[in-house]
Amino acid sequence: MAKSISTKNIVVIGGGTGSFSVLSGLKKYFKNITATVNMVDDGGSSGVLRDELGVLPPGDVRQCLVALSDAPEDVRKLFNFRFAEGSLAGHSFGNLLLSATERMNDDFISAVDMAANILQISGKVIPLTIDDCRLCLEVEGQVTCGESAVDDVIIPKGANPSLWIEPPARITRQAKNALIEANAIIIAPGNLYQSLIPSLLVDSVADVIAQSKAQIIYVANLVNKPNHTKDFSVLDYASELERFMGGRTIDTILYNTTEPTRDLMKQYALDEEYPVIVDEPELIDSKHSVVGGDFLQTSDIATQANDTRVKRSYIRHDGDAIATTLAEII
Repeated sequence: MAKSISTKNIVVIGGGTGSFSVLSGLKKYFKNITATVNMVDDGGSSGVLRDELGVLPPGDVRQCLVALSDAPEDVRKLFNFRFAEGSLAGHSFGNLLLSATERMNDDFISAVDMAANILQISGKVIPLTIDDCRLCLEVEGQVTCGESAVDDVIIPKGANPSLWIEPPARITRQAKNALIEANAIIIAPGNLYQSLIPSLLVDSVADVIAQSKAQIIYVANLVNKPNHTKDFSVLDYASELERFMGGRTIDTILYNTTEPTRDLMKQYALDEEYPVIVDEPELIDSKHSVVGGDFLQTSDIATQANDTRVKRSYIRHDGDAIATTLAEII
């Protein structure tokens, strides 16, 4: 039986692999999807391109574009192809194309639109801001600026760090309209302090969400990061997100109930990364509507041999399982 395609307006907040998984599944159920992407990334290929060319970070935008793409597999692979040697080592073709088009037109939005046309995407990918900005964080009196520098900061649990974008970043018209018109706003799994909360720091984002009548859904993270979210539970993530949501609360939380294999757990433990704590009685008694399920991807994850970022196997969300549940909720 063919899936019913909904025309409700769905906005996904985040960027990176978490958004990729969610978007890949959602496009099978929803026609009007908008992926909004934070623009504070300054590490890896995106960071080099920002520093050397003065462009906006393309990496997370590229991942969202590929996730929503209906183009042939070879075209999608081309956008993710990463050079392994020479002066282009570490850069993906899609990042270079987006940056070249931005420089050619002096317009990042038009660069994203052109890539969207090539990739024949279902829905839209929109940067939350096109202002050149950096993430700043203050914890226990120490101020750190730069998204990649924040990665090294140890944030004790319960510290409630201050975060802001410098200089203040204005929301794009397209992103603001998408949030205003949304029937559901989905916060994708992702790095809490380097990806998710930075999305909420762009001027007007929290205000629009606070005033929205859209259903707010958070797809809970699977793994904690030792420096930032050690010993975090699902509700710890939700609480920190809500601290930056202008008074709005998360309506529904999706959380995984399946344990990764012991071998994967051992690999992650080498980096002091452990699964997010799932306290089901606490979740059920919370103010949120909660939905648990088997949201863990069990099939092998395709990687490219020349992708120098690949260090180990992955614990990832099953985009199809998440999308099926989201379609039922929405």
